[in-house]
Amino acid sequence: MPYELAIIGAGVMAEAIARGILRGGVLPAEQMIAADISAPRREFFQNTLGIKAVEDAAVAAADAAAVLLCVKPHQMQGVLQRLGAAMHQQPLVISIAAGIGTTFIEKTLGGGKRWRIVRAVPNTPMLVGEGMVAIAAGAHASPADLSRARQIFQAGAKVLQTTEDKLDAVTAVSGSGPAYFFFLVEQMIRAATELGLGADEARTLAIQTAAGAAKIMSQPTDAPADPAEHRRRVTTPGGTTHAAINHLEAQHWPQITVDAIKAAAQRSREMGK
Repeated sequence: MPYELAIIGAGVMAEAIARGILRGGVLPAEQMIAADISAPRREFFQNTLGIKAVEDAAVAAADAAAVLLCVKPHQMQGVLQRLGAAMHQQPLVISIAAGIGTTFIEKTLGGGKRWRIVRAVPNTPMLVGEGMVAIAAGAHASPADLSRARQIFQAGAKVLQTTEDKLDAVTAVSGSGPAYFFFLVEQMIRAATELGLGADEARTLAIQTAAGAAKIMSQPTDAPADPAEHRRRVTTPGGTTHAAINHLEAQHWPQITVDAIKAAAQRSREMGK
């Protein structure tokens, strides 16, 4: 039977997107199919999400109205070559592979066709319906194609439409961003234990503090949404927070953070080559 959406690659990010689609009622499980070489991931999609899963990507994509590419960047060329030969129609192709441009995807799918391609940069908070996704159109994608891509993602994320040249920066900021956030919380937990708190106490304090701070920024009421202003509001001159911020600045932590994110963007550009 023809499927509305074929998900190629059934990893964590694909799971996050699928959960959002199901949670938001965008598509029922019966109208989706997933493909992955990993038997445990196929079993998970089929048994937990109710989405049929097969091993062969070409079988999954053959008659799909839209194909969502969730494979690793280094796997893309081989997968695209197989799909280009297997697909009986020209579906909307949505790719979440970091650094892989729409021109490369179109050429590798081949056949001299004007493939409709949308690139997307999602992040893992889609698993809990709090994701961030940026989308950009390829040369032949229509406004209707962008609207369809937005519909697929928006049940689990805020969706920002941008241009493809900005997606390396998006990857560095929001695609990789959750890891930076988790890394900071790791260090908060470590510091708490070194200061004498128990492991469970440290974990509870750090995680709840991070969750509360994120909620303040994402759901502002009368307070300004600017993170710098939120920081100033809890930083009393000469106080404990001030001492910590001063130390971070003295160690060039702000510039180190900016440079780290720029390194991620550079890596995204390199992967595209």
